Amino acid sequence: MNTDKLIVAAEKLRGAFQGFRPKLAIVMGSGWREVSNGFTVKQTIDYGDIPELGAPQVAGHGGQLLLAEQAGIDLLIFAGRRHWYEGVGWEPIAFPACLAKTLGASGMVLTNSAGGIRKSFQSGAVMVIDDHINLMGVNPLIGPHHAFWGTRFPDMTCIYDKRYRDTLDQISRSEGIPLAHGTYLAVTGPSYETPSEITAFRQWGADAVGMSTVPEAILAHAAGLKVVGLSCITNAAAGGSAVLSHDEVLAGARVAIPTLTRLLQEFVKEIGPL
Repeated sequence: MNTDKLIVAAEKLRGAFQGFRPKLAIVMGSGWREVSNGFTVKQTIDYGDIPELGAPQVAGHGGQLLLAEQAGIDLLIFAGRRHWYEGVGWEPIAFPACLAKTLGASGMVLTNSAGGIRKSFQSGAVMVIDDHINLMGVNPLIGPHHAFWGTRFPDMTCIYDKRYRDTLDQISRSEGIPLAHGTYLAVTGPSYETPSEITAFRQWGADAVGMSTVPEAILAHAAGLKVVGLSCITNAAAGGSAVLSHDEVLAGARVAIPTLTRLLQEFVKEIGPL
């Protein structure tokens, strides 16, 4: 990963965003794009105009960087993400964390649409990620070490910030938004998992499975950002659904848009001033 190139690009954007000081960065996963409509957008930049990001290749990922605001708090919203399976390297995946840190953000919200491994999950359920299992077979920190990402061997004991998770639970109680907690398992994709793989993942303690989030969580945490993760359970994983498709994932996310929007709006209000 060419971190020097990422830092130069991030510094260039910082120079263009005069007066913009984001407290939080939010990465929107598959089907989450409409959630950004719940915030006041001040400026929109297409990913295609940022070489280090480039246009997403997956439906449901709009590919826009939004400078937004909620309750007087500046937000950096990535409406869509790049994935390792796209074969474009780590730079587009790492850039959100790099830009967030460069602009002075203190935290990052990572969202995704995931397959439900826990048998009690219904489509539209929202899971707070307490921990993850990296089954991608790769780590974005492999390669020459750069001090931007902290120590050479970052501790991953508590990747997902407890105060952020507690805040989501507080909102769940006050707003009547059902929330589950669990472990997210990441695979590379782009193929979906087999029923036998899902059985193995369940035995390992995984509650949901997807093809993202973990690399960004590793990078953001290593860079010193507080991290919280949210999975929208859009479908049952292999063995619980007749046919798995990306259309099913997007449809499942659409059902949960109002809930996801309210949850993130309240989260920003609670976290922002602190």
